[in-house]
Amino acid sequence: MELVTIADVRAAQDRVAGVAVRTPLIPAPWAPGPGELFVKPEMLQPIGAFKIRGAYNKIAGLTADERARGLVASSSGNHAQAVAYAARMFDAKATIVIPDTAPDHKVAATRALGAEVLLVPPAERDILPRQLVEERGYILVPPFDDGAIIAGQGTIGAEIADDLPDVDLVLVPVSGGGLISGIAAAVKALRPEARVVGVEPQLAADASESFRTGRRIAWHPEQTHRTIADGLRTVSVGVLPWEHIRAHVDDIVTVTEDEIRAAMRALVVQGRLVVEPSGAAATAAYLSIRDQLPESARTVAIASGGNADPAMLAEILSAG
Repeated sequence: MELVTIADVRAAQDRVAGVAVRTPLIPAPWAPGPGELFVKPEMLQPIGAFKIRGAYNKIAGLTADERARGLVASSSGNHAQAVAYAARMFDAKATIVIPDTAPDHKVAATRALGAEVLLVPPAERDILPRQLVEERGYILVPPFDDGAIIAGQGTIGAEIADDLPDVDLVLVPVSGGGLISGIAAAVKALRPEARVVGVEPQLAADASESFRTGRRIAWHPEQTHRTIADGLRTVSVGVLPWEHIRAHVDDIVTVTEDEIRAAMRALVVQGRLVVEPSGAAATAAYLSIRDQLPESARTVAIASGGNADPAMLAEILSAG
């Protein structure tokens, strides 16, 4: 099984240029403690999350005939919007299978981008897309278990290493593993000394358990759907991401629901950055469990998305 290389990531950078925003590293002087924290604000992407990088890289790499067959993807929301957005740019039909537990605003945003949305129970989210591939000839655009997707997400890591060549630690939220796989592949190629650490909710800690045991473990949807971080509810990391994690990732840690909420408040109130729960997980690790992280003078936390439900965001802010 071939891993994504820095050459793949650089090629993806060229492909997504002008579509994905080259997000800056924002200093976070409000974060206490030794060393510096920088936040990578992927909520500034056109669809409000990092997913546009991988989705566009994948779809742009298809032939015109493949795109004309129609595209299908499964997602809790952000990958859905990314595929719908990229498909619209190529005038391709997109069908998105979304768990019926996904936030309403993410479902509405996907439909608004022109995609057909099919709501299914969480356990069926990965089954129906493959059925549609077989029955209708659609091209599958996976959320994470694909080399082109991983390379697209890896453009984040290349940007970090280019903008902060002496970075010591990169904190990355983990769901299906495409984001951390791409970032780790790029960072380790350009800055081998840096550590890459994944962050998961304790209530959806399949990747952490897999990392500790050395074998890929799946959790039940009933377990992972307990977390407020809806973008991190995937029941297991993908097969290809798992190989990247084994090769490049230094550790995977977990944070509590309260720590995620506190990080959301800090990012919004002190950092002026609107994030969804999944996008706050990496910062939560820096703020709340730094004793479990490698020592670092310069840390980057990936704020992976900002598609927060307004009512939930208001509730979390008022609780502070």
